[in-house]
Amino acid sequence: MDQEVVISIAQNAFLTIIYVSAPLLLVSLIVGLAVSIFQATTQIQEATLSFIPKILAVILTIAVLGSWMLTKLTDYTTSLYESILQFIR
Repeated sequence: MDQEVVISIAQNAFLTIIYVSAPLLLVSLIVGLAVSIFQATTQIQEATLSFIPKILAVILTIAVLGSWMLTKLTDYTTSLYESILQFIR
């Protein structure tokens, strides 16, 4: 197995990870920012207040985009398994 093949596999793995995790991270970031702005405006300084909205937003995002995320992961895994014979040769 050449260096280019290993780098290509790692690059595809990192891109898949970024594609799958980006929606969850962005939703969590946006909800966290909104809760922080709400806390600053109302002067409520409760540290645990931001966890529940973030968890609910991430669960909702998984419910909406879960099939797309699973398809991305399945496609990557399938392509990796299909190319095993090429890596062995």
